[in-house]
Amino acid sequence: MRFVRKGRKQENGRARLIVHDDPKAVGSEAFRTLRTNLQFTSPDQDLKSILLTSAGPGEGKSTVSANLAVAWSQSGAKVVLVGCDLRKPVLHEMFSIRNVPGLSAVLSGAASLKDAIVSSNIPGLDVIPAGPLPPNPAELLQSKAMVSVIEELEKSYDMVILDGTPVIAVTDAAVMANQVDGIVLVIGSNQVPREMALQAKNLLEQAQAKLLGVIMNKVKFKESNMYYYYYNEVDQAQ
Repeated sequence: MRFVRKGRKQENGRARLIVHDDPKAVGSEAFRTLRTNLQFTSPDQDLKSILLTSAGPGEGKSTVSANLAVAWSQSGAKVVLVGCDLRKPVLHEMFSIRNVPGLSAVLSGAASLKDAIVSSNIPGLDVIPAGPLPPNPAELLQSKAMVSVIEELEKSYDMVILDGTPVIAVTDAAVMANQVDGIVLVIGSNQVPREMALQAKNLLEQAQAKLLGVIMNKVKFKESNMYYYYYNEVDQAQ
C-alpha cells in the first residue's frame, strides 16, 4: 500500500496543490509514487489517457486529479488536465484560471480545442477547464467530438488526465469508459459504504472500463501526535 498526504486547504478555501506547493512533503512523494505505479499498470500498452472518477460526490476526486497531473508534469512529461465534470466543475478554481471557453464549448462546436487550452503556472502542465454548464453533459461526453478531442490531445501530450464525474450519481463517467486507456476510482474512507463502492466498480465493469486501480481517500492516521489525512492507494483491480 502507498499513502499520499491529502492536500491541505489554502486561505481562500480551495484545495491545495500540495505537489506544487510543497514538493518535499510526504504527500507529494506519495503522489509521485502513484504516478510511477500507474505507469507500470499496462506494461504492454502505452498509457496515454486516464479518467478519474469516484463513487459519489465530495470524495476528493478533483484534488487527486490535479495533484496527479502536477506530479506527472514534474517528471518532464507534457501533460494536459481536462475538466470533464460538466456539472460541478472546480479545476478552474484550483488553478485560478478562466473557465471559458472550456470543454463544453469545444464539444458543442462553439470554440476550437486550441482556444480552450489554458497554460497553468506549472511547467509542462496545461489545463482545459470544463466551461459553461451545458444542458446535456452526458450526450456531449459520449459524442464523436469528445472522442476526437481525446485523440487529438493524445497526439499532442505525453499524458492526458481527465477529471470526471461520480460514476453512481450520473452516467457521464461510464459513457467515457471506452474512450480512455484506463480509469482510476477514488473512494472516500468512512464515507462510502462497501456496497456503494462495489456498485461503482460494477458500473465501470459493465461499461467495459479498464480499471487501473482504486485510491482510498480521507484515511486518518496518527503520527507523532499529529493527525494527517492520506490518500491510500490500494491493490490494483484485476
